[in-house]
This record gives sequence, structure tokens and C-alpha cells, in this order.
Amino acid sequence: MHFGAEDLLGVTFAPEPYPLVELALALTAWQRTDEAAVFGRWRGRLARELPDRVRPLLDLLRPDGDNPAFVEPYVAGLDEALAAVRAAAPDLTAGQFRTAAGRAPGPDSWLRALWRRDRDAWDGLEGALRAGYETVVAPYWPRIRQSFHADVAWRTRLMAAHGIRAALASTHPAARWSGTTFEVGLPPDYEVRPAGRGLQLMPSAFWTGRPLLAERPDGSYVLLYPAMTPLPLAGAGPAGGALDALLGRTRAAVLQSLTQRRTTSELARALDISLPSVSEHTRTLRAAGLITTERDGKAVLHSVTGLGVELLHSSW
Repeated sequence: MHFGAEDLLGVTFAPEPYPLVELALALTAWQRTDEAAVFGRWRGRLARELPDRVRPLLDLLRPDGDNPAFVEPYVAGLDEALAAVRAAAPDLTAGQFRTAAGRAPGPDSWLRALWRRDRDAWDGLEGALRAGYETVVAPYWPRIRQSFHADVAWRTRLMAAHGIRAALASTHPAARWSGTTFEVGLPPDYEVRPAGRGLQLMPSAFWTGRPLLAERPDGSYVLLYPAMTPLPLAGAGPAGGALDALLGRTRAAVLQSLTQRRTTSELARALDISLPSVSEHTRTLRAAGLITTERDGKAVLHSVTGLGVELLHSSW
């Protein structure tokens, strides 16, 4: 993403998570296999609980997250979002159908009916979205909002102290800056020039992959990225402190433990968690610039950064 001066001044945060966006990202995250230490149990539970009427959505919502825009509108309120999905029907193109059908794991007959504007197919889509929301999103909405607002609060502070470049670079380990160009070194490859149209940052409690870039109907862009606290780590009740609310209790404990330099194995023993879990937490903390990791022979050593110390002090 090539930024001009006006673009850097036009970066904002989304005001709230959006219901059908979170549903779409939840169903894509369910099909992924990364971050098993954090999402593994949640994926297993969802596999048992997901109603059959929701499963046709998997033809549209694939693990890479490159989903058709019409099925995840950036609209607050479920009824309003469902209306926006319906309103998109006349604008679907043959090219979009070929893309969706090429990614679908099964026959394309249902997708073909959608693109023909078959009423039964669109009724089925609305029913699947509503049932998916009620099963996957609604029961966890307070935790989704907690994860969202904690991430926005943290990155707002990060932006104020270290600038927009630090806030964007912390969205993923593969994210970096080259001059005024923001890059994420993962496929697929494409280039975007906001040209003053605006960029909105939106953390998701479900998404686990690279940042996703979407264009809104008004021509502005949205950058979706994994929230610092994924849903399985967001507390069901009030958090024990500001740091727990932002990071989740275990990840906050990892950060606090790294005021002393420790190896991955030492962290696992000290916190009584598995090595894969430690690796997941340190990767996220490192991507946010809160810890640093280096090798000393065969040992991998982690320690808190100055930014991490600032966060710890601010939460005391």
C-alpha cells in the first residue's frame, strides 16, 4: 500500500466490530489450521455446534479470507447488514461468480442460483447468515467487543507514542515499511494507492492470518487484522486488569514474565503451559513490538522491549 502524506493523516479506527464481518472471519478461521494452541479447542467445539443450514456459507467463505465483499458488509446491526447483503444482488458479476465457484469446495449449483438471483437461494443465504450469527457470533458478542476495543485502545496509544508506522507494522510479523510503502510479505501480491480515500483499521477477534485489505463502496479501504486478544483468550467476565483485557490473562502473564530474559522452555515451566502455546504468544507479542527474541546457540531467548515496559507500567 503506497501512502501519500494525505493518506497517513487519513488512517482511523473502526468504531465497532460489524456482525457479518465477524461471522465471515469466524467461519474462515474455523477452516484454518494455524494457531492451534489458541483456536484448536474453539474449532472443535464449533464443528460440533454449527447448524447444517450454515454450512453452505463455506462455499463462499474460504480459509484464505479473500471472501466476496457482498457477504460481509461493513454495517452495524444484524438486520441492516442482512438488508445490505440483499441489496448487493443486482451488482454481482459473472467474473465474481467464476472466482467464487473456483474457490468453492463443492458443486457450484447453489452459487449459480445466487448469481441468477433465484429467490429461494437468496432466502437460504439470509437464513444461513442469520443462523450463523446466532450460533457463532451472538453468544460471544461481549467478548468480541472487549477484544476489539482493547486492541483499538492499545494501538491508539501506540500511534500517539510512536506514530502510524508503528501501529501498522505491529499488525502482523510479516508487515514492514519501505519508505512510505506499507508491505506484508505474504501472498497474494497486489498494490494499492489510497489516493486520499481513507484507510480504516479493524481488529478481529477471530481472524488469524495476514492482514486483509477490503475496499468499501465509497472507495475507502479497510485493513482487517488479528486482534491482540483472540476470542478464545478474551475473558467471559470482567478482566482482572487492563493488561488482561488487552492481551488475555496468559499472554499478559508471558509479557510480565519477560521482564527477566527467559527461554521458551523456561516460560512454559514458569507458567505451566505448553511449548506450542508459548510460541503462539511470543509470536504475537513480538509482532506488536512488545518483546524481542534472539538465539544464543540452541537457546531462543525472549525479553521485553521498551515499548513492552511502557505497557506494563501503564497497567499498574
